[in-house]
Amino acid sequence: MARNLLVLFAVCVLPAIVSAHFVRDPFHVTGSVYCDTCRCGYETDATTYIAGATVRIECRNKDNGQLTYTKEAVTDSTGHYSVLVETDRGDDFCDAVLVKSADPECSTPNEGRDRARVILTRNNGMISNKRFANAMGFLKNTPLANCPMILQKYQEPEE
Repeated sequence: MARNLLVLFAVCVLPAIVSAHFVRDPFHVTGSVYCDTCRCGYETDATTYIAGATVRIECRNKDNGQLTYTKEAVTDSTGHYSVLVETDRGDDFCDAVLVKSADPECSTPNEGRDRARVILTRNNGMISNKRFANAMGFLKNTPLANCPMILQKYQEPEE
């Protein structure tokens, strides 16, 4: 009888305890927000990072597109943010999205670099709770004067 109870415990209760532990273990989403000082659409040597920028994690239902989860964060002095997402969002598409720049001279979201897809489920083989979003950027109102020189190093030489 005691052996049957032990087997029942091992088969039923132990997996429930283990899965309950993982459900409460939040995802840790990190990323950065930059100012595209040359308005070229990507990070360069002249890129600066924006402290105080607001970023939002948005999750939408895969079937109907309804917003199911949001959480905001603000970048630190190095332009990096960190957000804890408490629940598995397996039925959702989730993105980190630019909300607002703290720099009035660099406040236009760079289309195509204004959001980053983040996978927030454990049903995909990823073991870690850490999720890294691609860097997102705002465009500087007026490009720096030395941008042509900076961008030359990113061009392929002509043959």
